[in-house]
Amino acid sequence: MDSTRFLPTHILVPTDFSGYAHQAFICAVNIASTCHSKVLLLHVIDEQIAQSVIDYFPGETEGNKAIQRKLEATIDRLWHEIDSISDNAPEVGMTCEARQGIPYDEILKEQQKSKIDLIVMASLGRTGIVNSMIGGVAEKVLRGAKCPVMLIRN
Repeated sequence: MDSTRFLPTHILVPTDFSGYAHQAFICAVNIASTCHSKVLLLHVIDEQIAQSVIDYFPGETEGNKAIQRKLEATIDRLWHEIDSISDNAPEVGMTCEARQGIPYDEILKEQQKSKIDLIVMASLGRTGIVNSMIGGVAEKVLRGAKCPVMLIRN
């Protein structure tokens, strides 16, 4: 084997559930299939949105319950995303996580925690319209990642 080849073993795919993010997920699964890698699909509920939900409900308990339900629904949606392409790559180990926080910060934390050696993400997602050239989250991940980042152009 050529020692200069890059063969990732753990691939992280952040998603905002946009079509662009889905294309990045497909690309990551194709890479994983070739390299015998594992794929982690991650969605981060922006902490500002989470705080807005908590503020909407009377009492902190109800707001926290609403966030917990949102996280559970997000996990279901992530598994649906995985199921939609798993038949095409049954050999690829895929899993998912959802959490709340600052999206780029949570992505970078996950990269360190899970020893991710490749991040594959869309350069623009649903929130990309307000950003130039590269989406804000993608740009911050690109600058802060300690591993290669593959941006899928839209």
